[in-house]
Amino acid sequence: MNTAKLSFIGAGFHASTNIYPSATQAGAEIVAIATRNLERSRAALQRFGSSGKPYSDYRKMLQEVECDGVVVVAQPQDQTALVLDCIHAGKNVYVDKPLGWNGPEALQFADAAEQAGVVLMVGFMKRYAPVYLKLKELIAGGTLGEARSFQARFAVDSTPFCKDEEQFMKLAAIHIVDLLRFLFGEAVQSSGFTNNDNERIAQSISLKFANGVVGSVYFAGMSAWSRESESLTVTFDHGFVCADEVVKLSVHHSLAASGLPWQSLAEQDMVFTPSASAMSGGYRDLYLRGFVGEMAHFIQCCREGLTPVSSGRDNVKTMELCDAILSALM
Repeated sequence: MNTAKLSFIGAGFHASTNIYPSATQAGAEIVAIATRNLERSRAALQRFGSSGKPYSDYRKMLQEVECDGVVVVAQPQDQTALVLDCIHAGKNVYVDKPLGWNGPEALQFADAAEQAGVVLMVGFMKRYAPVYLKLKELIAGGTLGEARSFQARFAVDSTPFCKDEEQFMKLAAIHIVDLLRFLFGEAVQSSGFTNNDNERIAQSISLKFANGVVGSVYFAGMSAWSRESESLTVTFDHGFVCADEVVKLSVHHSLAASGLPWQSLAEQDMVFTPSASAMSGGYRDLYLRGFVGEMAHFIQCCREGLTPVSSGRDNVKTMELCDAILSALM
């Protein structure tokens, strides 16, 4: 199979640190880059070993360059116009979250992409992280029975880029909100409490999903969490599973014994972890956090005309749940 050809709009820190190297790891050829500055575009091409063409006008790039898809990683306020122009140019497009600031805005992009017949994928990389894919597999497989409840934690220093509660929810915590939808389906009830002072955020949230799963979420956005931290524990009929910091998945299977459970070796614990060596380098993080997986999925969807797991249409539900949670906070 030939290498997938991708064009890029944007070459900021996040794009250069996470998205560009993940795309090349997923088998993409960078054929063009557009930023506001031609020299910056040329430097980005050189950094990633591409002989593609630099642009200072992304509209000209959309007109001139043949590619399998366009990757948009820009500021949230800029992405709406960029994505619409890509769609109107007939290009498959990946865009970093958020796409649209609420449900109605997100719906416009989903409708536009479907009318144009192009792939539209939103960057929710946690859906493609190996630890959460394994957790999803355990939920669907039923070996532990039905999933009943969960407890999630996500804490990060979001103060440099989130100045209020809504920005925190839609620029940072949104990843966990989307992940919970990916794992459990649609939420039907939400409630919670908040303690915030502008950019310093602390939230305690309860959610109930249509399938009966209930759980609590702790979100924190403050400088105390300069060491980003996340975990997710899911309780099943016959055990529990703990996903810890995207690098470890612990599975406890509670087995029925003929006598008291502590009288024999009746229970099972398994721990899934990645290998680590000097050869893994920085790419290990990109694989484990899901960046490489989402780029590989976008390439596959572009080549085969598939609907992405994190499609523009699915993104509408995530934005609606973010707003429902914000409305429920007291």
